[in-house]
Amino acid sequence: GRLPLFEPVQSGRVSAVRLEPQPDDAVPRFQYEDHIGSLVKDRVWPDSTRAISELRITLEYQSASGWNRLFSPGRLSIDIVDYPGEWLLDLPLLGKNYRTFCEETIALAGTGIRAELSRNWLALTHATDVNAPADEMRARDLATSFADYLKACKADERSLSTLPPGRFLLPGDLDGSPALTFAPLTPPPEAKPQKGSLWAMMERRYEAYKSVVVKPFFREHFARLDRQIVLVDALQAINRGPEAVQDLERALTDVLACFRPGTNSWLSSLLGRRIDRVLVAATKADHLHHESHDRLDALTRRLVDRAVHRIGMAGAGIDVMALASVRATREATVKHDGHELPVIVGIPMKGEAIGGECFDGVKKTAIFPGDLPEDPESLFERIESGDRNLALPDVSVVRFRPPHLEETGGGIKLSVPHIRLDRAMQFLFGDRLA
Repeated sequence: GRLPLFEPVQSGRVSAVRLEPQPDDAVPRFQYEDHIGSLVKDRVWPDSTRAISELRITLEYQSASGWNRLFSPGRLSIDIVDYPGEWLLDLPLLGKNYRTFCEETIALAGTGIRAELSRNWLALTHATDVNAPADEMRARDLATSFADYLKACKADERSLSTLPPGRFLLPGDLDGSPALTFAPLTPPPEAKPQKGSLWAMMERRYEAYKSVVVKPFFREHFARLDRQIVLVDALQAINRGPEAVQDLERALTDVLACFRPGTNSWLSSLLGRRIDRVLVAATKADHLHHESHDRLDALTRRLVDRAVHRIGMAGAGIDVMALASVRATREATVKHDGHELPVIVGIPMKGEAIGGECFDGVKKTAIFPGDLPEDPESLFERIESGDRNLALPDVSVVRFRPPHLEETGGGIKLSVPHIRLDRAMQFLFGDRLA
């Protein structure tokens, strides 16, 4: 739980850290105290993010510069904005018209495992006359079928990543609104659709989704942000096979093209400022032995490098690392058939299973997580072989309960263990504490 790689703390320059009222009164506060209580007292993970929230942390520090130390201590307020990762998928839509969105979405839906998952939706779409008069019931049926397809792609057993529009997965209070009652249609050959047609209605609603839902969110909540964290579950993608890995790369390509750190992207023109640092963080590093942390790092970096290369942007302002903000396991060594195996030890959540063994959520278990390849290039060469049935490295991924934290003599809980959170902090705002 210490922060040896966060230089301002390691050098003793941070004198105080506290929570302060956030600047945005219209945004719900991130319930830090409740979440910590769930982790520490109940050993239960908080629910995944389903809406926006915010938290302000203020640090008081001494400057690293001898000259600046003559003046009063510095203050840095860090506003952390938490929102569903699914909403980030909407960013690329701002650069696409409805026809392009339809062409790309329908083409992708016909590939690989998606072809089976999209069967019902595509059958309904292909049976639809886009020049027929606008029909609310038809629009609703198409939107529902399309949303079912996206949810099937997102399910744990597939773990696909390129799934816009994001609000179709987490609609919130927009559920049932016209802005979410649209779907891709087979584009008509004519440049302009017939007035009053189903196509015209869907196109209007797609544009409304961008102008009423997407743009205000990014304009209002990204306007003051200059650093971004993109969390990716690379382990889950590797576990699910080549298609999931390729789809994760596709999603990263689309999102990073919008940010383009350090350049004047169209996102910066929308917001009026630049997001100049992006951290792509591969989560669940605690599901691996430390020997594989650098390998997960390298695999994720290779994914990002390929994405950066595809969109022709420089990698300045982007960092990649494998981390765990809360470490739920510890490491050990066990003997098996005369060989020593590196394992991770934790309490798998109730209902999790490996090799036919179902866990009860109580018993501490040692698990051999498997090995990632030393050379990430070998993994991508296998993926690009085109074999859909190709088996990728067998990595055992189960969800663990939060760790048990010991108390000090005064009844104070020890700090929450993590993996590389300090390194992430150094990259994201270490420069602001110089």
